[in-house]
Amino acid sequence: ETPFPELTRLSPLAARVARARIEDVAKLGIISTRAASLIALARAFESGALKLDAGASPEADIEKLMTLPGIGQWTAHYIAMRASRWPDAFPTGDIGVRNNLGGVSAKQADEMSQAWRPWRSYAVMHIWNDPPNRT
Repeated sequence: ETPFPELTRLSPLAARVARARIEDVAKLGIISTRAASLIALARAFESGALKLDAGASPEADIEKLMTLPGIGQWTAHYIAMRASRWPDAFPTGDIGVRNNLGGVSAKQADEMSQAWRPWRSYAVMHIWNDPPNRT
């Protein structure tokens, strides 16, 4: 039971997604490349190749995530931020972050973020919640 009456389903467990075929996931309206990424992520998690818990090495998790099809730096850092609860994840390529920092490059955003270590995830969430040009 939840406080949201429209919430009537749970997300499937990784084991179920790992057994799925791309076509099955695509039938849900998810493009095939993204379906392949979800299945690969679930298989890595199920096999134990990827832990994604607060006790694991977030840097190692990010490297493993980026070997999976369709998972780049932004997605890997977002997963580290959310699933691993890593307080220092920082998706340098995030266009919203870069725009809010003055339209800087990914490299410049990374350099600017060094002052926020080891709490860069919190800075990112603050930036996402405070878009530029708000009146």
